[in-house]
Amino acid sequence: MNRRFLAVLTLSLFSAAASAAEPLTPDQLLQRIRSDRAAEVTAMQAREQAFVAERSERAQLLAGAQAALATQKAEAERLKAEFDRQEAALAEQEKLLAQRVGHLGELFGVVRQSAGDVAGQWQDSLLNAQYPERLQRLKALAESRALPSAADLDGYWMLLLEDLAASGRVEQVELPVVAADGTRSTQPVLRVGAFSAFSPTAFLRYDADAGELLAPAIQPSGLGRVEDFLASSEALARLPIDPSRGTLLAQLQRQPSFWDRLQQGGLVGWVIVTLGVFGLLLAIWRMVYLARVAKGVNAQMHDLSAPRGDNPLGRIIGVLGPKPQLSDLETLELKLDEAILQETPPLEKGQGLLKLLCAVAPLLGLLGTVTGMIVTFQAITQGGGGDSRLMADGISQALVTTVQGLVVAIPLLFLHTLLASRSKGLIQLLEQQSAGLIALHLSGAPRRD
Repeated sequence: MNRRFLAVLTLSLFSAAASAAEPLTPDQLLQRIRSDRAAEVTAMQAREQAFVAERSERAQLLAGAQAALATQKAEAERLKAEFDRQEAALAEQEKLLAQRVGHLGELFGVVRQSAGDVAGQWQDSLLNAQYPERLQRLKALAESRALPSAADLDGYWMLLLEDLAASGRVEQVELPVVAADGTRSTQPVLRVGAFSAFSPTAFLRYDADAGELLAPAIQPSGLGRVEDFLASSEALARLPIDPSRGTLLAQLQRQPSFWDRLQQGGLVGWVIVTLGVFGLLLAIWRMVYLARVAKGVNAQMHDLSAPRGDNPLGRIIGVLGPKPQLSDLETLELKLDEAILQETPPLEKGQGLLKLLCAVAPLLGLLGTVTGMIVTFQAITQGGGGDSRLMADGISQALVTTVQGLVVAIPLLFLHTLLASRSKGLIQLLEQQSAGLIALHLSGAPRRD
């Protein structure tokens, strides 16, 4: 207390000395010190009272917190005791449940396993398009961790019976169908058990991934029988079905078309096809030409007295003239031989080129085979022989070009033989008629046809 008093007194003296404009007397200074001291004592007393009051309030708060802590501890003890009691009761109930269930647990396990197996078997079933919710029910039963109820078991049994009944029905229902171009529409679908489904315009295939009926782009024959079946009123009627339940129809989509086969042949294959088309057109042109010549020759044979220039026989007869000189027989024969030789090239025209095409087509097929095997060996070198898809291009080219070469060569060979025989027959006919003309003029008798 004395130290505080001295400090206050010193500060007061300094303050008074600094602020006083005039020096104070000792009595004035003592009076000022007494007033400052009284003010300081009053302030200290006020702060002391405030501290005492605050300490009482803190003590009350501490007492309240301690009481609340005691209450919470008591509640925690009560809850712990309740938890222990409930845990013991739960263990007792589980033990009682296990005793009462007995062998039913194994039975429920068998039911869940059976539901999973059936769901796997029905995954690709055609009936899912008409009954899409049955797979969800089977999967829910198979994946359930709780014991199935009596209603669950009864529903599983009814699902099996419904599938058995639906598999033996032939019915027409309205179902959504996805066409080959991707458009989706609801159409009347004729379902034959779990085997086949038909729309009015296509055979249908069930896609298990999309869960929809698809109309494949490549359709088999026999769709007319479906229309006959729908229009028939008889008890028995024929209807095409897929015993593999869609597998054959799916395999048909993987079968390459004629255009795909042509593309597999590559450049060599297109060359073979071009030569084949050219040879076919050449053979047709020559066949038409020979048919027209044969028609003119036959018409001329019925009127040998009036030779015409529109057929080889008429032109040969015209070489003799109206009054041939029979004294020079050798000259007459030479004229006829020359005329026949002049008519022979037009009749045999194109046969040499057709024969060349017959020989070149198999060689080009062999060339395609060799190039295809080179492509195959390159694929094996780059990617190994484990993946057959890498070798498919080369093998397809090797086989397709060989087939194309043979397919082109064999018909062209027959056509060449046919053209050669017809032209040879016409040439023999001209030679025969020329010899007959010489004999006719030598004998002077009328000629018999």
